[in-house]
Amino acid sequence: MQPSDRDEIRDLLKRTAVALKEGDVPFALCGGYAAWVRGAPEPDHDADFLVPEAESERAAKVLADAGLEVQDPPEDWLTKVVSGNSFVDVLWRTCGHPVETVLIDRAENLPVLSVHMPVLLATDIVVTKLMALDEHYCDFSRMLPVARALREQVDWSEVETAVADNDFAVVFLELLDRLGVVPRESAA
Repeated sequence: MQPSDRDEIRDLLKRTAVALKEGDVPFALCGGYAAWVRGAPEPDHDADFLVPEAESERAAKVLADAGLEVQDPPEDWLTKVVSGNSFVDVLWRTCGHPVETVLIDRAENLPVLSVHMPVLLATDIVVTKLMALDEHYCDFSRMLPVARALREQVDWSEVETAVADNDFAVVFLELLDRLGVVPRESAA
């Protein structure tokens, strides 16, 4: 990512958050930028927000009314906000499950690039990232720096319970134990 691309995505992240806030749409920053706010390395791709599934159409309208370029991709679980080469995903389903209001209600209001916005808790960030792992996407190299950076903020026993049905996530937790990042006795 070029420095100008990073500036572009940061600006789009802020403009998207402000539009959702002003439109009174419940939302939370999630994914790589949420992890970055909590101490992980800055991502080199898009930013992501969650909105409750029931608010998805209103969120898209609020974003468009704020003058942002909104696109409806073929996927039926997100809207894209686009500016130049950058985009922000506004998701209302993750891993095939609707985004529930309770997940967003747990988010913590934090300053992100000088804009206060709800940011997922570290435990929820790790759970949502691990639940996205499957046979088509299983990149532990992206997850390892996040787990290392957030390890003291995460309730690992809650993560272990939440991802127990995802073999890829379970194997990643075993890897964290074997590497000494999060010893299993800490997770159990």
